[in-house]
Amino acid sequence: MVLACQNISKSYGVVDILKDVSFHIEDKEKIAIVGINGSGKTTLLKIIMGEETADSGQIVVAKDTTIGYLSQHQDISFDNTVYAEMLATKQHIIDMEANIRKLEQDMKNATGEDLEKIMESYNRLQNIYDRENGYAYESEITGVLKGLGFDKTDYERHINTLSGGQKMRIALGRLLLTKPDIIILDEPTNHLDMLSIAWLEGFLSSYQGSVIIVSHDRYFIDKIANKVVEIDNTKGIVYHGNYSYYAKKRAEIRSSQMKAYLNQQADIKHQEDVIAKLKQFNREKSIKRAESREKMLDKVERLDKPTEVASEMRLSLSPSVESGNDVLTVEGLKKSFGSNNLFENMNFEIKRGEHVALIGGNGTGKTTILKIINRLESKDSGNIALGSRVKIGYYDQEHQVLSLHKTIFDEISDAYPDLNNTKIRNVLAAFLFTGEDVFKKIGDLSGGERGRVSLAKLMLSPANFLILDEPTNHLDIQSKEILEEAIKNYEGTVLFVSHDRYFINKVSSRIIELKDKKLYNFIGNYDYYESHKDNVYGVSNTNANPFSSISGIDPYNADSKTNTDSTSDKTVTTSSKEDYLKNKEEQARLRKRANDLKKTEAKIAEIEKALDKLSDEINDPINSTNSFKLGELATEQEKLETELMELYEKYYELEEG
Repeated sequence: MVLACQNISKSYGVVDILKDVSFHIEDKEKIAIVGINGSGKTTLLKIIMGEETADSGQIVVAKDTTIGYLSQHQDISFDNTVYAEMLATKQHIIDMEANIRKLEQDMKNATGEDLEKIMESYNRLQNIYDRENGYAYESEITGVLKGLGFDKTDYERHINTLSGGQKMRIALGRLLLTKPDIIILDEPTNHLDMLSIAWLEGFLSSYQGSVIIVSHDRYFIDKIANKVVEIDNTKGIVYHGNYSYYAKKRAEIRSSQMKAYLNQQADIKHQEDVIAKLKQFNREKSIKRAESREKMLDKVERLDKPTEVASEMRLSLSPSVESGNDVLTVEGLKKSFGSNNLFENMNFEIKRGEHVALIGGNGTGKTTILKIINRLESKDSGNIALGSRVKIGYYDQEHQVLSLHKTIFDEISDAYPDLNNTKIRNVLAAFLFTGEDVFKKIGDLSGGERGRVSLAKLMLSPANFLILDEPTNHLDIQSKEILEEAIKNYEGTVLFVSHDRYFINKVSSRIIELKDKKLYNFIGNYDYYESHKDNVYGVSNTNANPFSSISGIDPYNADSKTNTDSTSDKTVTTSSKEDYLKNKEEQARLRKRANDLKKTEAKIAEIEKALDKLSDEINDPINSTNSFKLGELATEQEKLETELMELYEKYYELEEG
């Protein structure tokens, strides 16, 4: 055990934040602390670090244990260059190296006892130097900088010229390079793109010390954590597994708790009804019996109502009008900012019902594409065409669609003047704005609160094509789950930009990646993208049109289509209109085959289930002496097995394209 939280309690005034929270962390263990916004996660980290004082309980840290902490909000001002600041974390190794070189020089002139002392010091320092990987500290620094999205051109940049997000990455890099026994990170992925998050996952997973993270990034938690501590209703609940295990186990526990709570509530109500009736008789014996029951009822330990996600915020999205099949067509799109050419000759299209995730590194132009489609940003050239009856609903991560000087209530009522006050209040209540909260000014709200207002406006819109820019930013895990469910069940079309890989995995039916000024297409969710991206990159390097919506390979049989003779340094040329039209036809074919595969797979599963049931009936001792029944079952079994074989053949044909 390297650290333990023992019965930590904390209140602010009459509001309990934490109550008897206990857990411990072992050497090399990776823990995630989760809970809704305001549940006390950051407060708990501050108590561990001694920045806040617990009302009761204690933090126990093993002797000589070092802790590194990166808070969510901190004042970062380094009077240094990027590389020099990273190098400063290795100053003790640099000093050690200088001492080793000095001792080597001293050896040349020393003899006897002096030489022995020098050799002893030399060997001791050399062992420490080797143990701390002294020979590789420069490659460690460059590896961390590269992993966090900095290249060599950034090394000599002064840190005070960097953006807030870049400064946070520098602070994270410094912490990782110091290699404390325990790393504590509060929302470390907020300022990272997907490549940097994936790199950090790998770093922390293989880290030889212990890790405590607070994060709303479920994919990130899933990859790193082997223990989850949930803060819920001031209590701490420990789950021994990753996020997927926690989510499943939590649902089971919530269900069990809810049944127990409802049963107790029913019993309490029954007792209260009996007591009321006994009192109504107004006789001495009945009153005494009522008083006896009241005393028993007072002794009952009341169960707390479990947190119900669905009861806190409900989000239902449904298009009022169905669009045509062609929702969006983009041809020859080009955009530059000064000398920075984001993309050119970009072509892609979106069909009705598709849920498309647009992903890529920071600064590649994803948000710009969404703004151009919404006519909030001008294009340099190209055509953007919306299909028939397409109505756009836009969610802007910067919430520019909101008026900062308006109240929440006015924001909704001005956008939808036909709604009465009751309807507006009901909608806002669904997004956790009740009572006087509805009269708060937009400008005074937090990022998460503004996000909920934007989602409320989106829910009321008649849109059938949702365009969402980072919709899960500032949302806690439970709110993300609600939004996921709404988007998953949405029958309209969705185009969204997100760094939330768990959200992408749950919601997307297709992924478009903007990488190196090219578009790569993946027909599937994030797991599919992860397992096929290297094959797609390899083939797409020889694709005539780097901006085409077609990946250049069959996405359901990627390995068999990879052109191993292709080289990455071949010149990529712009395709003709004819190439683009061919690619559109291929895209339609791939969609149809994907749909056929899905239907065939479902039918196979159905027949396999029926065969399992038949097998159970045939093996049932009750039927062992009923030859007529066994004959019927055998005939049905043979029929289903024949049908199954035909479906298998169809499935393999579809897979091979």
